[in-house]
Parts: sequence; C-alpha cells; structure tokens
Amino acid sequence: MSQINTRESLRITRRIQAIAQTGLHYADNDFDQQRYEELRELSVQLASNLTDAPADRIRHLFTDDTGFQTPKVDIRAVVLNNGRILMVRERSDGRWSLPGGFADINYSPTEVAVKEVAEETGLEVRANRLLAVIDTDKHNFPPLEFHFYKMFILCDLIGGELRGSCETEEAQFFEPDRLPELSEKRNTKELFALIRDLLKTSDAYID
Repeated sequence: MSQINTRESLRITRRIQAIAQTGLHYADNDFDQQRYEELRELSVQLASNLTDAPADRIRHLFTDDTGFQTPKVDIRAVVLNNGRILMVRERSDGRWSLPGGFADINYSPTEVAVKEVAEETGLEVRANRLLAVIDTDKHNFPPLEFHFYKMFILCDLIGGELRGSCETEEAQFFEPDRLPELSEKRNTKELFALIRDLLKTSDAYID
C-alpha cells in the first residue's frame, strides 16, 4: 500500500475510533455499548496493521480516553544557542527530535515546553513565543496511529547543563543545515524548514 493510501486509511480508521468512543460515552443501553466496543476494537486492529504499532499500545491509549474524541496535542520546544538548535536522541528509536511531548493536564502549553526541556535535556529555559500550530495530516508526516496537533514554542536558554534522561539518550545543539537522523514521527525535514522561516518573522503559523 502506498504511503498516501496508508494515510487516507488511517484517517478513516481514526474517524471510526472517534465515532465509537463518542458512541460509548452517549450510549444508554447494553446493545449499543457492545456494538461501539466492537467498533473501537476493530479500529485498534486496523491502526496497528497500518502503522506497525503494537495493538496493546494503541488499545491502551484509545481506551484511556473518555467522552468526545479530539486530536492529541504534542508540544515541542525550539531552543537556540549561537544559531544552533537543541535536539534530543529518543531512546525509543535512537533518532533525534525537538524536546517535548504530550500536553499535560493542569499545565499551559508554555509550561509544558519549559518542563519537557528541563526533564529531557537538563537545561533551563523561558518560553518566548508561539512559532506554529500544525496538523500532522497536512504536513507530510509518516502514517501516524493518532491525529495530532503539534505546537512549537520558541524558548530562551537561561542555564543548566546538557544531559540525557529516562526518555532521551542525550541532548545536543546542531547546526540547522547539519541535522542528525530525525525521528520522523515526531519531526520532519519539512518541519525544520518551516521553523527556520518562522524564526525570521514575528508571526505564528497555524495550519
């Protein structure tokens, strides 16, 4: 299956999952509950087949949510030092990404960005401004099991010392035109090109 067909199949799969979850929230009889549970399980199996992600992982993340289904929010920090950009090597795949992760309950987006940088790299930063909010379905990301909105927040370096963490093997600054092997499910070359353009302006990009 081509990547384009896979992405479209995932869009349909995620929509089925969202309908099933919303149905489970509002269903008022056992018959409907069982049918929506079956529909959700089918969506888990489809997502697993299309992304090679373990079904148990997808099922866990799907069933942890309740109520009306919405896209997942991923927040990434953009930290510069003498023109170089901060990146972390992910333990999960050995490749590199901007520091960050899922939005946390009771934290604002800027608080998440600051917290994730401290946890993953050992550095202290202060949030400066929003660079971009993007829909991964519109920006040539590889097929993803979930629908993501990604927020990129420019942060100013204050202090600290570089180190790894339980999630990251190490952290380093890289020249923008000499990036390491990217963890493309988290960030792509197209995305870094967009960030470089946005750093030259004061405008935030939303798409």
